[in-house]
Amino acid sequence: MSYLSPEFAFTFLVFLILYWSLNRWTTLQKISLLLASYAIYASLDLRFGVILAIYTTCMLGLLKWVQSQPQQRKFICGLGIFASVLNLAVFKYFDFCRDGFLAAAEYFKLSWSIPALDILLPVGISFYTFQAIAYLVAVARAEREPAKPLDSALYLAFFPTLFAGPICRASDLLAQIELPQTRKLVKGDLIFWLLISALVKKVWLATWISETWVNPMFANPDAYQAPELLMGAYAFAIQIYFDFSGYSDLVIAMALLLGYQLKDNFNFPYLAVNLREFWRRWHISLSSWIRDYVYIPMGGSRGGWWMTQVTILSSMVISGIWHGASLKYIIWGALHGMGMVAQNIIEKVLGRQVKGLLSGIITFHFVCFAWIFFRADGWQEAMNFIRGFGRLDAPMTVDVVGGAALMLLFFWLSVYAESWKQRSLWLMERTPILIKPIALTAIVLLIHLLGPSGVPSFLYYSY
Repeated sequence: MSYLSPEFAFTFLVFLILYWSLNRWTTLQKISLLLASYAIYASLDLRFGVILAIYTTCMLGLLKWVQSQPQQRKFICGLGIFASVLNLAVFKYFDFCRDGFLAAAEYFKLSWSIPALDILLPVGISFYTFQAIAYLVAVARAEREPAKPLDSALYLAFFPTLFAGPICRASDLLAQIELPQTRKLVKGDLIFWLLISALVKKVWLATWISETWVNPMFANPDAYQAPELLMGAYAFAIQIYFDFSGYSDLVIAMALLLGYQLKDNFNFPYLAVNLREFWRRWHISLSSWIRDYVYIPMGGSRGGWWMTQVTILSSMVISGIWHGASLKYIIWGALHGMGMVAQNIIEKVLGRQVKGLLSGIITFHFVCFAWIFFRADGWQEAMNFIRGFGRLDAPMTVDVVGGAALMLLFFWLSVYAESWKQRSLWLMERTPILIKPIALTAIVLLIHLLGPSGVPSFLYYSY
């Protein structure tokens, strides 16, 4: 069930009535939220809910084991992380590894074989696995005690973040779940603003950009000239931002409607003046997770300057692998890793940080170039798209000037977006409460008219 479907909107509204009617009974309210989370997850496939329940039960056992054997915390934590990563790898990467192994065996003329398995990939398994690892590490480091089973289960199954994040830490979401006092509905105007933002970004803009620019060009790049393909690369960069940022706005709004506050996951990443800053602004929950649970444990900056660069490159390759079982994602991650290493080398030579307008322009174009591998069906298709940048031998069929104007408009709006958001919130605070639902309904209808027909899917549902 898509979060953008009318069926989900109606179901969610009915659930909110039940949920808030139980507000005096905190435990019952949590139970209702846990059951709703599993029901929504199982509506995609009943086996998804079973897999999550089994994984949660195992994680609860590990947490209890860590608590009862403090002298073996590191061993148990390592065992839990290994089991979690292995579980994720089997579901997500078995076919990819099998194909690579068989290709290598064929190259060396070996008659080895691995049976093919029809493995179901649960939606969102990467996100709840990462949340569980962060939780286990926090307990193993004695940063917190294991929560009650109900609270821990809800933390892993919390449906606003279950499908595609943000990746929440135990110190944030679980700490809110554990609070004994009754929940309160706060920041009503922000909820209103986030819902509108999500609809505009995802239902209208991301879908329109995808159908008008991105899909046709990536499906048949040979039919387009270099300037058109450049606009296609720009368009995908904007599409994926609107898609995932819009999704994040939506789930933050849903969490607020349930009485929980989630952190922002995006901070205008294309305004970054260098690649390091880009990753501090893009998919913040994943970037910080990779930093804390991959980069730092691998050595971080403790092994000398050159070893730090190797660790950075390795961490970004792992980030690429996390996004999908395909060579194109490994290349995408490696490109970002090499870009960050190159930036560090330049800064070491210059003796100062790389930043400024020119650096920001170069960063944006580098990010767009790497996105080509992310979007293409495979790395060969990505290379075919890139080869088209040297083609200028036929009339253009795409309005490149109009596309460039829209790009400039996007950046202009990004620069002033935060101030306009604050002004909008100020205006909504002074709008009569009876007018707000009417205004929201009118905006929803307008977006429905402007956007394509059907219920659009989210790009990150597959990761």
